Amino acid sequence: LFSPFPVEKVFASLPQVERGVSKIIGGDPKGNNFLYTNGKCVVIRNIDNPAIADIYTEHAHQVVVAKYAPSGFYIASGDVSGKLRIWDTTQKEHLLKYEYQPFAGKIKDLAWTEDSKRIAVVGEGREKFGAVFLWDSGSSVGEITGHNKVINSVDIKQTRPYRLATGSDDNCAAFFEGPPFKFKFTISDHTRFVNCVKFSPDGNRFATASADGQIFVYDGKTGEKLCALGGGKAHDGGIYAISWSPDSSQLLSASGDKTAKIWDVGANSIVNTFNMGSNVLDQQLGCLWQKDHLLTISLSGYINYLDKNNPNKPLRVIKGHSKSIQCLTVHKNGGKSYIYSGSNDENDGFSGKGHTNQVSRMAVDEMDQLVTCSMDDTVRYTNLSKRDYSGQDAVKMDVQPKCLAVGPGGYTVVLCIGQIVLMKDKKKCFAIDDLDYEPEAVAIHPGGGTAAVGGADGNVRLYSIQGTSLKNDDKSLEAKGPVTDLAYSHDGAFLAVCDANKVVTVFSVTDGYAEHNVFYGHHAKIVCIAWSPDNEHFASGGMDMMVYVWTVSDPETRVKIPDAHRLHHVSGLAWLDEHTLVTTSHDASVKEWSISYN
Repeated sequence: LFSPFPVEKVFASLPQVERGVSKIIGGDPKGNNFLYTNGKCVVIRNIDNPAIADIYTEHAHQVVVAKYAPSGFYIASGDVSGKLRIWDTTQKEHLLKYEYQPFAGKIKDLAWTEDSKRIAVVGEGREKFGAVFLWDSGSSVGEITGHNKVINSVDIKQTRPYRLATGSDDNCAAFFEGPPFKFKFTISDHTRFVNCVKFSPDGNRFATASADGQIFVYDGKTGEKLCALGGGKAHDGGIYAISWSPDSSQLLSASGDKTAKIWDVGANSIVNTFNMGSNVLDQQLGCLWQKDHLLTISLSGYINYLDKNNPNKPLRVIKGHSKSIQCLTVHKNGGKSYIYSGSNDENDGFSGKGHTNQVSRMAVDEMDQLVTCSMDDTVRYTNLSKRDYSGQDAVKMDVQPKCLAVGPGGYTVVLCIGQIVLMKDKKKCFAIDDLDYEPEAVAIHPGGGTAAVGGADGNVRLYSIQGTSLKNDDKSLEAKGPVTDLAYSHDGAFLAVCDANKVVTVFSVTDGYAEHNVFYGHHAKIVCIAWSPDNEHFASGGMDMMVYVWTVSDPETRVKIPDAHRLHHVSGLAWLDEHTLVTTSHDASVKEWSISYN
């Protein structure tokens, strides 16, 4: 009945980062993409056009590292439970080829041999900190020994004879020969954690970088020490990552001192110092040198493309969400549609101080203000033409707000825990405290005058907005379970209500809110609902990771988008136009879908 939907766009999440911990960016042997992780997702982005992205979501636990095989056909990714998944990169489905559990504990890094046949995996095992094995059978091809604490980094020389190096929290690096890989000696030049070890692409050298601010360079074949970059310290702060230039002559380093540097390794001199800022969020936790691109990751999660010709200003900075997205709205301005999504990370796109906690709900009012409520107990009005969070437009609530709706005439109705608040022109003007139910969702009729409030008791109550007060109309509508969301169609003819019992009930406003149709199909609690601009279709999203698009007049006719966000339930829906639906999820991504009805 319906054509399948292409995902028009995926707005990928940023890398998930934590202070004091290196962040690995994986390169692509073909030079097209780069990889990083966020939560349970591996994000693959096009390096020339990072708006082109793909998200792999098959891990059951948080993923730490993902790297392409040198062949380019497979990606290996490791998670905090010690699971290593090897999956296909050539098909959209990313079929799983092999899964291994090299040790019990967090995988922190992995490396392939140049023939894509062997993999070394290191991390926080209980009885061992590393393993090296054949990719297609899991059979061991050596032992990773010589450390007595977590191993942070591993690399394998990409030319024969093979060599392997590791770096650990025991302040040492270790050098191995193989295959089968055997421990040769410990390198104790560093005085703090060794965060990163890397062989040059030509195999002639390898470098180690540490929390002590030093980088040492060694002979790739013998492991003999050649020099310390910069003579003493290479950076004023700990070094989290290094990456060699494709021609093996230079090295990029990323540091907690908020700089990145390029070194001429042969001459032992600094070629460039990139000052990334003065804020703690400007600490540099990861880097990648691929073709002509120099990428670093800041503690903010931002991805910076460095400019050799202008070291104080990156060529571009990629921003976005790095935490799960809770809500979403769409705003049309001058014929263009803008998508606004809310989370509790430092958002891009607005200047000034925003909400300090998770944003739970958002809407755009007739004055082009983005109205948001947050777990920081405020309702905030943000001017979208200025895109500036300003302090005087944050209104404090008595208790935590969880939902809001905007209507004509400058009205906003806010649901707080155990309370309904009416606001007009950014000021509180009325509150109802003595509720005998818990309000969960609210919508204001597009014509104004009526607010519908859905309760945890499975009823929807209607209130009339009269001047600066709210009056209970003593009319309640029955949903099929605790109300989770509700919405009026844009023409005001229908009210759709979704509930925890997996049902959507649509009431006809013009027939005195008589029940019009009931829609079944979700396999779990429905959490969000949104009407198409055509007023004939609406979409619902649920904990079953499904999105359905329904036809008001015919509950049997529905479009199903299965696995809209794999393994993450849908947290928000909005329509850009009659044929474009936007979804967001706790995987921190925003996706745009083309919907067509045959």
